[in-house]
Amino acid sequence: MKTVYTCFCTDVIHEGHINIIEQAHKYGKVIVGALTDEALIRYNRFPTVSLEDRIKLYKSLDGVEEVVIQDDMLYDSVIKKLRPDYVIHGDNWKEGAMSAIRQNVLDLLSEYGGELIEVGYTYNEKVKKVDSQLAEKLAMPEYRRKRLRQLIDMCPIVKVIEAHSGLTGLIAEKTTVVEENGKLDQFDAMWVSSLCDSTAKGKPDIELVDMSSRLRTIDDIMEVTTKPIILDGDTGGLTEHFVYNVRTLERMGVSAVIIEDKKGLKKNSLFGTEVEQTQASIEEFSEKIAAGKRAQLTDDFMIIARIESLILEKGMDDALARAYAFVEAGADGIMIHSRKKDPAEILEFCDKFREKDKHTPIVVVPSSFNVITEDELAAHGVNIVIYANQLTRSAFPAMEQTAKDILRYHRAKEVDSRLMPIKDIISLIDEL
Repeated sequence: MKTVYTCFCTDVIHEGHINIIEQAHKYGKVIVGALTDEALIRYNRFPTVSLEDRIKLYKSLDGVEEVVIQDDMLYDSVIKKLRPDYVIHGDNWKEGAMSAIRQNVLDLLSEYGGELIEVGYTYNEKVKKVDSQLAEKLAMPEYRRKRLRQLIDMCPIVKVIEAHSGLTGLIAEKTTVVEENGKLDQFDAMWVSSLCDSTAKGKPDIELVDMSSRLRTIDDIMEVTTKPIILDGDTGGLTEHFVYNVRTLERMGVSAVIIEDKKGLKKNSLFGTEVEQTQASIEEFSEKIAAGKRAQLTDDFMIIARIESLILEKGMDDALARAYAFVEAGADGIMIHSRKKDPAEILEFCDKFREKDKHTPIVVVPSSFNVITEDELAAHGVNIVIYANQLTRSAFPAMEQTAKDILRYHRAKEVDSRLMPIKDIISLIDEL
């Protein structure tokens, strides 16, 4: 009997999936592949049920004779092992990022004469409702909040990009690329930066934008996205205020807050010792962390301690002493920062910290030392990399140049080639 292979990346079966199985059954024995959690994440699908439950779900479908695990979004290993006569898939993967996966399948099948069967993708109101319900489920606070911890466990390194509005949240949510090896990649989470939030409001980054305004920004982003959010909490403010903010953020579904061990009027860290900045004592900051941990109600929410010792040229020993003390106080992660272009001191910190602490997540923000790759950071024990301000920094010069050119030419024709079509913007919003 001939074999037919199809791969599912869903937690909920709808009539489109049933149609795939029915069509596949006409050609022979139906084998369904269940993507692993790690593969689903890169495929822009975050699992809401376990792999074991997905396997049980697929096995329960009429016409399915076998379920196997597919551990990569590309089909190389599973096709080389099964050598199916046919691979069947909906025709919705002919364009966009998914076309690379389609080409991967065609190349593999051509090696031994296998055939790709494509059926019309089922998309109606019922299917749309199921897809919407899955997205809404991922956006719910209880699901969104815990995803950062899940990602740290699943991914070699968690990739985070700043978002300061609903629109930039959509960019973080939907941007996908095809790498040279044919695999898909995307960002895993969003960073709501104090600098970028303040800049978007035309205000200085000195904690002038109060928490209520920051929460409105988070709410705007949450309305249109599902990915986890890490908040830049600056110093955390007074301990008495911080505990209430922890409760609020946790209730909203924010995954983590990062607070820095400084006090007094906030000045951006990249100024270093050029401006007067005061570091809190280890005891003072440890108490703030401990108070925040006592206040939270779930195990999902993370309080991450940002250490400014290298920025303020206090030395490696001071940075490490603080890191160990803050973990002891309850910090769920350590962010280490530097304004040097050479990442050597960041890597030295990571290596020395990992000698004593193998498990506490390390976060880095490679704004200055941007030559280093994610793989290199992961090799030194880094768990989360945050691209903290690149969207804001790229948007400002582009908008400024557009404004100048309109003034220069007294019309908008000359800038049109640089602009995203209105139809594409509407489509981006309509995809929600």
